This record gives sequence, C-alpha cells and structure tokens, in this order.
Amino acid sequence: MTIFSKIIAGEIPSYKVAEDDLFYAFLDINPVAKGHTLVVPKQEVDYIFDQSDAMLSAHTVFAKRVASAIKKAIPCNRVGVAVMGLEVPHAHIHLIPLNSEGDMDFRKEHLKLSPEEMQEIAASIAANFE
Repeated sequence: MTIFSKIIAGEIPSYKVAEDDLFYAFLDINPVAKGHTLVVPKQEVDYIFDQSDAMLSAHTVFAKRVASAIKKAIPCNRVGVAVMGLEVPHAHIHLIPLNSEGDMDFRKEHLKLSPEEMQEIAASIAANFE
C-alpha cells in the first residue's frame, strides 16, 4: 500500500481539496508554490499510462476541475501540470499555480507553510471546486 493509498484511506492526514468515487486531490506537503496540489486515482496504479484509456481520461478531467478551483482560489496566470511519478509508485498529477515558468521548478527550495496556512489554502480551493 502506497503512502497515497494510506492518505486516501484516512490513515495519514491530508489537506484534501476534492474527492469523488474515483479520485482524491490534496495539497502537496512539500509544495513548490502555494496551492500545489496532487491528484491521484483511488485505485493504486504505479504509472499514469498504465491506467485504462477511460481512467486516464477521467483522471485528466477530474484534474481539470481541480485546476479550475485552484485558479479561482490562488492568484495565478495559469495552473501548470506535471506528471513525473518517480517519488511515489502511485500515479499522480501535480497541479501548480503559475505566474512564471520558474514557478514549476522542482529543484528550487520548496515552501515551508504552517498547518494553518495549508488548511486555509485547502479550504479555499475546496470551496471553489465544482
């Protein structure tokens, strides 16, 4: 069981921003930007392209809805999308608010936000999720 499966199951706390029957979205606890969100399928799949075409399509559409909520909640020009999948063997999409291309640099120093800030950001995104 991956750490993401444990988060989905409620065994590990998270800052949830959206959920449906198939997907779970939550703030990255080591964000590169405020509002950096991970979108994962509830079904544990290691590599994003190992998902069926239908699941991959649904994953992308769910991520689009989360990105829309992020854009409404966090001042940004766009919401960037990254799929790397090397950190955790559970398919996931990174959604990152962008004002410049450098905002998506995973090598830069990551933000250190308080639990209160994380909760406030999560609540703001969740309130805008449709």
